[in-house]
Amino acid sequence: MTEAEFDRVADDYQAQHAASIRLSGEEPAYFANYKAEDARQIVSLAGLKPENILDFGCGVGNSIAPLRKHFPEAQITGLDVSLESLAVARNVHGDTVEYRSYDGLQIPADIGRFDLIFTACVFHHIPHAQHIALLRQIKALLKPGGRFILFEHNPWNPLTRHAVANCPFDANAVLISAPEMMRRFKSAGFCCAPIRYRIFFPALFARLRPLERYLTWLPLGAQYCLSGN
Repeated sequence: MTEAEFDRVADDYQAQHAASIRLSGEEPAYFANYKAEDARQIVSLAGLKPENILDFGCGVGNSIAPLRKHFPEAQITGLDVSLESLAVARNVHGDTVEYRSYDGLQIPADIGRFDLIFTACVFHHIPHAQHIALLRQIKALLKPGGRFILFEHNPWNPLTRHAVANCPFDANAVLISAPEMMRRFKSAGFCCAPIRYRIFFPALFARLRPLERYLTWLPLGAQYCLSGN
């Protein structure tokens, strides 16, 4: 999607998102929360306590509250191509977050450097030919020892494909498999942790979710996580 397309859906983003994932039995907040919790676990295992976090492609700010919860002492910067989406985020979350816009190609040079760069289901909206160049820019923004953590939809999961196909703001999305995204990470110079597949059970089978920690190797989860430095 272009900046203008995201601007047009900003006010209705939450409703469209909720409708597209209704088969999961969960609200968008469930997915935002698990990602921030996973990010906290990843950086904790690395011995990292982030002081500065970049939410790359923050949109209307769905990840801001979970990131605040799990990283209460960190300063958060939200970066997005859509000024309307940033306005929605600012209206909801106030000015405790720094909001920055960019043109989708070149991240502002004065944005600073970060201990943690986090992105949640953003890269399937970015033309694939631009991925490696953007990943190289992201890597350059990491402080020594910092981590980049990416979550994406898994195209090998049929419910994920159904959700994306029925979501208006995903009309032009092109999903990326985890192995392909890892190849792009490595091409951009990242050292990568193993792929972690996530979200195997809808709300109807929520009692089985404690088993998911043992299934992260199985490429059938609804989403996946990659991390690198």
